[in-house]
Amino acid sequence: MSAPAHRRTSDDDIVAVAEKYTETLRLLSAASVDKPVDPFVTIDWEHPDFDPDARPERWILPRSGDPLGRHPWYLALPKERQIEIGKYRQANVTKVGIQFEALLISGMAQHILTLPNNSPEFEYCSHEMIEEHRHTMMFQEMVNRIGIEVPGMGPLTSLLKHVAIPVTIASPIIMFMAILGGEEPIDHVQKDILRSGEDVHPIMRGVMAVHIAEEARHISFAHAALKERVPQRSAAERFALSLVFPVLLFVLGRAVVTPPRAFFTDMGIPDSVRRELFFESDEAKRVFADYFVDVRALAEEIGLMNPVARRVWKLLEIDGPASRYRSEPLRVGRPEPRERT
Repeated sequence: MSAPAHRRTSDDDIVAVAEKYTETLRLLSAASVDKPVDPFVTIDWEHPDFDPDARPERWILPRSGDPLGRHPWYLALPKERQIEIGKYRQANVTKVGIQFEALLISGMAQHILTLPNNSPEFEYCSHEMIEEHRHTMMFQEMVNRIGIEVPGMGPLTSLLKHVAIPVTIASPIIMFMAILGGEEPIDHVQKDILRSGEDVHPIMRGVMAVHIAEEARHISFAHAALKERVPQRSAAERFALSLVFPVLLFVLGRAVVTPPRAFFTDMGIPDSVRRELFFESDEAKRVFADYFVDVRALAEEIGLMNPVARRVWKLLEIDGPASRYRSEPLRVGRPEPRERT
């Protein structure tokens, strides 16, 4: 574990953390080399069961992992309308994945230009970008096969694509925080759907399985990078980062998991349902906060959860207990709070 960030980090601490970080990077790079996943080999795209119109009832939104799928308004619709909305929803979620991965790649491509020769971080970042490129191709293939023109994130994407590179150049720490803001919610949603055992379309199941397998490494890298970098910052810098962190998580998380207004307009979904599903109900607030249960544990570990920062997390309604270990399944809403050390 990295040195507690609330005290001055000694030279010995820095060396120990750097050595652990280097070993983590080598293990992640080795996994990328030894266990590559080519979605155009792994997924049997031409299998008749993968036809988007084969057993279309499998596009009905799952009750686990999608709040719309368990909402009374949606459940009361005729099956044909549930299928229509489900196909649009899944295509749009996948389009969001393309957009976020493209932003990540653009930022990381700038980041590696700052790294020295023989850097193990350069090697792993390169592996990750290759994997993310494959993910964008896989996601686009799914969207193309569904055959619906969807917007993805909406207007916010235009803003994010202009700030990704300058932010990365200014602060790799901010880049890694932003990466978790998008990757953690997507990972939690996909795992919830697969763990539920619900009958979802095989295209969707295959794409999620590939994405989860490699995304575990990408999330581990972002956690490790923050553990290595943050404790070395000054007390003033750590305080500033503690306030930036929850804001980034909130903004990126909302951009990733909240459908654009075009989705609700095109599908004739009442605005009252939109507000209840993603903003106003207690369940909506709890679900969104639960996406960051692992990141709250990280913030605690690296000293970014001070009293003022806690107020920001609470103000943004993404506060709550921390997970006891990464990717801990949520039981009965939320995990029990872990003991602080």
